[in-house]
Order: sequence, then C-alpha cells, then structure tokens
Amino acid sequence: MLMGINFSTLLAQTTNVSPPGQPGSDAHWPTAAKQGFGTANTARSKVWFTLADGVMTEVYYPTLDVPNVQTLQLIVVPAGGKVETESEDTIHSLKVLDNGRSLSFQQENRAKSGAYTITKTYLTDPERSSVFVDVRFHWNLTGRCGCAVYIYYDPSLNNSGMHDSAWRDGEWLVTADADKSSALAVIPNGFDDDTNGYLGTSDGLTQLRRTGRIARYLRANNGNVVQTARVNLGFGPHLGLIGSNERFTFVLGFGRTSDEAVSNGQASVRKGFERARAEYKAGWHAYVATVPTVESKYQRQFNMAAMVLKASEDKTYRGGFIASPSIPWGGGPNANEPTVSGYHAVWSRDLYQVATAFQAMGDLATARRALDYLFRIQQKSDGSFPQNSRVDGRPIGSGLQMDQVAFPLILAYQLGRTDRNSWLKHIKPAADFILRRGPATGQERWEEKPGYSPATIAAEIAGLVCAARIAQIQGDPQTARAYLRKADEWAREVERWTATKTGRYGDGRYYLRITENDNPNDGAKIEINSGGGTYDEREIVDAGFLELVRLGIRSADDPLVRKSLEVVDKLIKEETPGGAAWYRYNHDAYGERDDGGAYDGRTGKGRLWTLLTGERGEYELARGNQHDAAKYLNAMMTFANEDMMIPEQIWNRNQAPKYDFRWGSGTGSATPLAWSMAQFIRLAMNLKAGRNLEMPRIVAARYLSHSGRQDDRSRSQLAR
Repeated sequence: MLMGINFSTLLAQTTNVSPPGQPGSDAHWPTAAKQGFGTANTARSKVWFTLADGVMTEVYYPTLDVPNVQTLQLIVVPAGGKVETESEDTIHSLKVLDNGRSLSFQQENRAKSGAYTITKTYLTDPERSSVFVDVRFHWNLTGRCGCAVYIYYDPSLNNSGMHDSAWRDGEWLVTADADKSSALAVIPNGFDDDTNGYLGTSDGLTQLRRTGRIARYLRANNGNVVQTARVNLGFGPHLGLIGSNERFTFVLGFGRTSDEAVSNGQASVRKGFERARAEYKAGWHAYVATVPTVESKYQRQFNMAAMVLKASEDKTYRGGFIASPSIPWGGGPNANEPTVSGYHAVWSRDLYQVATAFQAMGDLATARRALDYLFRIQQKSDGSFPQNSRVDGRPIGSGLQMDQVAFPLILAYQLGRTDRNSWLKHIKPAADFILRRGPATGQERWEEKPGYSPATIAAEIAGLVCAARIAQIQGDPQTARAYLRKADEWAREVERWTATKTGRYGDGRYYLRITENDNPNDGAKIEINSGGGTYDEREIVDAGFLELVRLGIRSADDPLVRKSLEVVDKLIKEETPGGAAWYRYNHDAYGERDDGGAYDGRTGKGRLWTLLTGERGEYELARGNQHDAAKYLNAMMTFANEDMMIPEQIWNRNQAPKYDFRWGSGTGSATPLAWSMAQFIRLAMNLKAGRNLEMPRIVAARYLSHSGRQDDRSRSQLAR
C-alpha cells in the first residue's frame, strides 16, 4: 500500500493477455540539446537525469555511460479534448532554481490551448539511486477540469531500447533487463488504469489516441516497452474548478534487480521530496562554497559550469569524466541495441581539458583523480591511450590520436606527478610511444584525418619536454636528452611540415589544418568526412596552430601565426549576435543540414563551435590583450542556453528552419559539452590571473625565452 491506497480492486481487473505488436517500433534517443543535467553531489547516488523539450530524457545508471530512459512525461486528456503530451502540446520553459547554487531545475509546460500548466522540479536522492520529479498540475480555465492525467514512461535499460520487460508490482511500475531494473511510483495517491505495452503498437499513448481508452495489459516481455498509468488526482475527473492545483511526486528508483529498484524507490518515498531536496541542495552548496570567485557578471555561469563538470565525473570509476550526457542527433538510425555513438564516453583529450579547468580553479584533488584515471584505467600496455573508452576503460574507437597520448604527460608535469612508479609505468611508456610513432598522427584533434597536424605536433613537443623534466628528476639524463632532441627537432620542423608557401589565400603562407605527408606545398587532395567534398589540402584551414602558442612553443606575435590568423578569420570566422565564433575548418560537414535535418553520418554541414571562441580568448590573453580576451568570454556566455548549458555547436544562420534554432544558440549536437564548459572556466580563471595558467612553464622557458624568440624568428622566415 502507498499512502493508504488499496490496490486489491485494481489488480483484480488486470488481464494475463499479452499486449500485441511485440517487440514494438524502433527506439530513438531524444535530442542532445539538454536544458538541464543533474545528480546529487555524493558518490552513493549513482543516477543522473537530463532534461529537454519539457520532459525528462536520458537517465544514467549506475555509471555515466549507461542511459536507461528515453522519456518520462505526462499525457493530459481534457474532457472531450484531444490526447495531449507535454513534449508536443505545451510551450516549454525551464528555470534554474536555488539562485544557481545547485543543479536544481524546474520545467514549466503551458498547454498551447491555455487550459493547464504543469510545473516539475527535479532532483536525485543523495543517499541512493532514485530520481524525484515533483509535479504541480494547475487548471487554468473557467469551469471544471474534467481531465485525466497519465504518466508515460519509456525506459531503455542498459543503453538499449529493446529487450526490456515491464509489469506492475503493487504500487510500482517495474521494468527489467538483464542486470538493470527501474521502479516507478506516484505519491501520495498512486495510479490507476496502468498498462504495459510496446512502443507504437500497444503502448498507452497509442491506445488513447486510437480508442480513447486504456486496455490494461499485465505484462510486456522482451521488447521496446512503455508503461502508462492514470495518476489519481485529488480532485478527480470532473471535480476540479478553475485554479485547481494538484501536487504529486514521481519516484523513479533503479537497481540491479527489480527488488533492489523497488527497495531504493521505497526508501526514497519514506524520505520524501522535501527532505531529499534539502540534502541535495546542501551537497551542492558545500561544493559551490569551494568554487573561486570571478568577475561578478560571470559568477553564475562559472558556478554552473563547475557543477556540470563535477557532475560529469563517474561515481564508480572516479576521475572518469564523460564528454557529454547526450547522444548527438539520436546516435543513428535507431537505439534498439547498445550504441557507442553518443558522447557518454571518456576521451583523454576532453579529460585533459576538464582537468586543466579544475587545476585552474585550485581543485587539485579532482584534477589528480583525472590523471589517475588516465594512467590506471585508460592507458594501454604500449603507453598509448584509446580514441575513447567506456568509463571502465574498455576502448570504443580504434583511432590513434597522438595528442591524446601527449596531453597526459603535460598534465602529469603540471600536477607534479614525478614519482618513480608513475615515471616507469605511465610517463616513460607514453613518451616512448610518441618517440616511436610521432610526429604524424592517425587522427588529428577532430578525429578524422591522418598526417601532420600543427595542433597535434604542438601537444607532442610539449609532452616530450614535460616528460624530459620528469626523466631528469628520476635520474635518467640519457632519456631526457633523447626526448628534448626530438622535441627540438619537431619544433624546428613544424612549419616545414604543416605551413604552406603556395596557398590560395593571403600571400600564400599559412598553417594548414593537416597534410597527409610532410609536404604542405604539393597540392595533395584531402577528402572531408561525411561527404564534405574533396579539396586541395592548401584550401583547408583551422585554428589548431594556436596550440603552438597555448603550449608555449611559439610566441603569440610569431609572424606566421599572425598571417595564419588572418586567413582563418577570413574563411571560418562569423559574427553572431553574441559575438565572434569559428568553424572547426572550412567545408566541415559535421553538423545539421541547412534544412535543419539531423546529421546522419553521411550528410551535414559543420556549425560554429563555442570552445573555439574560448581558445581565441586564450590567444589574445597570450598577446597581453585582456580586453579582447574578455570579449570572447562574454561571447561564450551568450552561447549558453537560458539554463547556462554551453553547447558544442551553435546555429550559424539568421534563418532558422526549426523553431528551436536561433542564430548563435545551440544546435542538436551536444549540450552541455564538458570541453566547452571547461574552456569557459579556464578562460575566466586565466583572465583573473592575467596569464594562461595551463601553459607549461618548462616548455615556454625552452622556446619563448629571449634566445628562444630569436630562434623562433629565424624559423619563421617563410612567413616573410
């Protein structure tokens, strides 16, 4: 019994007839443009929620790489009216609660007809893996409500839309897969008219739309199941008057088994929403109290970015930060089987960016956990790192990115990881791998093309210099000399390998995005991924060469850097209403089509990337231009959505083919992106410090000293 409700009469009306239409329609992950992302700031609560389009979308459990939910929302059926859903038939807005001091969000959905307003507040139980959704249903019209309100729950346990089974267990709607289960209840008055069906064929929403009533199926086995039930409202059908308010709460518990899921849910019910909210807020308040102060106009966005990064750390595999709690563009043709196409995985490149943000904030404990994860969980026996991995370290992609091998070495030096065990087991193997395989890379920073990339080579040079210093500390001068010789050689040759003298733009002298061989002047062809076309490699540019400046290998005033920036700004810069932004490179095809259609892996058009604005800000700071650096930080803040989530990409046209696309605002790629949030934090902290904190001093001392600048000028003769 739940709050005194007697279910014996309801259960007597159920049927053992199986629902038709097994296994149901294909599953599809929802939009990646999240407006909210939350979890408790505790390790005991291994559950995370996401919010978009007025509803709850993916819920991750027990690790951040396992989504288990497609959608949790309400269905409203006014008397004599059409069947309406929150996602389709209401106007959505979202508020950040608690003055932005916790990951507390409230969705407000107003019926397009104006008849009702639904307000929902989300949090997780800090002591266990349960999600609370506190709901207020307000009838706005004159007269009696005469409406029925249903819960619609579409689980996708174990990162798969298929293979789930669903049934009712007392007051709980239960779903189960092999080793994941969920249990959903409504308090205080419970639910009625529950049914377990298959998506698109026999689920409750499909039934209501077809027949106006619910056929109650006791159990649905092994398919794309959906659970639907009518919420028992206090005013009941035909009793609510204008201004009637109903408040009820959903509790969604998770566990390895159905019994564990129900047990977690029951414990959360006993605790209650208000007590859980107090604990949830207190946990985040304690964290925000440790976050540094920045200029006041940035503080709320800064706090949110810090909390989102903190929430992006897995609670089982500590130090493992995922790239984003989202699956861009739904991840493919369907989500029937476990997919690795989403961003809910760990890239060592992104993890380095996140760790440097924590380092800049002075949170060295979290930065060190990230480094521990890189070394102990991700690193391969040959010293390299996978393209990306699940949070337990199992590799996903098979590509080799040499910058991802180098970044952990830079981070190790920056964090003072110079002990002998780290040197022998992790640092030396990675540096030796770079020595054997560099400077060319299997994939550059955008994970697409092999060859000689100025961005990748910059990371390799800095990584070798940092590893050489650790070798010296460990009493291995011979290895240190070998690393430094190679780093110096690559620093001398990087222009010859990656900067053309015969280009199509400006005076023909500038860095390229990448060249497959070591000759940037031969006019070799480069094929853009995803059907972007084939071009002379001298036509394709990006701003990756700025890594040479950020990592202390080239001066910000280096003539070739300045010439290359002129070309970049001419070809891939756009001014948005919020400020300047850049494409990854010209002719990029990784993004929505011009008609707003989702990127599908074959066709698309690259959009503007928010993090590149932050990188340009760091370049301006390296020049001593704090004014422009602040201007770019301001732009990044405008790129965030109304709920302060900074996206991967923003829409680049004044014309919007979809209602939710706005010039300078996020697309359906990935929101929030951890790299973008980290870039905002790092630029804000760098502005406060007046310098780029992540630049390794030992690298800058080697290449940017007075004599180093003379060498730099002599190496840059091709820029003149």
